[in-house]
Amino acid sequence: MGTVGTVTPMDQTGRMAFGQASGPAATTKQIQQLLTLLQAAGHADFRDARGPMGFTQRQAAGLLTRDEAAAFIDQLEADSEDRAEPFIAPSAGRPSAAQHAIRRLPSELLAAELQRRGWLVIEP
Repeated sequence: MGTVGTVTPMDQTGRMAFGQASGPAATTKQIQQLLTLLQAAGHADFRDARGPMGFTQRQAAGLLTRDEAAAFIDQLEADSEDRAEPFIAPSAGRPSAAQHAIRRLPSELLAAELQRRGWLVIEP
């Protein structure tokens, strides 16, 4: 025979629509800070960062709770501190197509191009 499970009555559970946030919405300041950090990490926007950051569909649309935004901000700031190069916030707006292309270049090709242009390149 099969196992009989118990079902919690509807009046004992909270009602929440599928995909709805489970807390107060993130502030505009948090969203802007998170977007700035995502762009500094090489992502164009929330949707672009969905896979690497593990965002849900709701989060990829920029709809985060305060706690979620704070956790992602902490994660990105910790990641930027772990990198060898210092964190530099982007000047304004989205990175250009050229900046995206440079970030995707293998280090060896970038070093070779810089040497071709007269720069001295030393491995970290």
